[in-house]
Amino acid sequence: MRISKTWSVLMYLPFLLCFILFLVVPFFYGIYISLHQWSVFGGNGGFVGLDNYTAILTPGNIYSNAFYNGLKNTLVFVAISVVPLVIISLALALLVDSIPSNLKVFFRTVFFISYAVSVTAVSAIFKWLFTGNGGYVNNVFDTFGLNTINWLNDQPSAWIAILIATVWWTIGFNMILFINALDDVDQNLYEAASLDGANSWNKFMHITFPSIKGVFVFLTIITVIASFNLYGQTLLMTAGGPSQSTQTLIMVIQQMVFNQNNLGVASAMAMVMGFVMVIIVAVQYAYSFRKE
Repeated sequence: MRISKTWSVLMYLPFLLCFILFLVVPFFYGIYISLHQWSVFGGNGGFVGLDNYTAILTPGNIYSNAFYNGLKNTLVFVAISVVPLVIISLALALLVDSIPSNLKVFFRTVFFISYAVSVTAVSAIFKWLFTGNGGYVNNVFDTFGLNTINWLNDQPSAWIAILIATVWWTIGFNMILFINALDDVDQNLYEAASLDGANSWNKFMHITFPSIKGVFVFLTIITVIASFNLYGQTLLMTAGGPSQSTQTLIMVIQQMVFNQNNLGVASAMAMVMGFVMVIIVAVQYAYSFRKE
């Protein structure tokens, strides 16, 4: 049955309206607010131009100190989280793809079910696991006569605990997308490679990875974006500590709004954060497809 253009537009219209209402309008409204002296309770205090951006980008004031510290911490988490989140999920996908078909659904569910758990529950679980005094991990260390670690109050152990919690929580989503991509790889290519004497590594490098490269790049990009938006784990597990070393930029923006009552500066921080994300993703995308 042929679908008319009118019906196609009507089907597309709800998405377009939601896209405009919940993305385009807030984006431009955020730019507008960032150019004004704006408070949560007092509203618009007048146009200030680029003063809010100057305040957060010029070193030596409370706004810039908070901004640069939050940006640094966010970049640290992006650097340590993207590789394990992508590589481990790919390894799990390859493992699940190699098992008998009647067991695939079970293991897909096992690995994906953690993604359905709320960040509050995940953070509570891992805070209990990594609590310095009486935490489960340290109790296990005590049992085997090992030195305990003050996980959430020292570095780099605080980042390690947050990373483990994040990997456990979100890795199932990436794994499912990789499995779906692996299902689309032509099995005849593997049979031909086996006849030519190719080993498992050669098959992966010359058949599997080129076939799923688009999904690999896509997942790497969305993982970078997700890591930039780290908030719940650090807020609930470490409260930004120790010494604000896990205080991410999202946490700084939230504090600027609700603690400092300065929505203009917070909006400027959000805009700069978005610009940094766009630059990193653009460089990543260009590098991934530089040969093509």
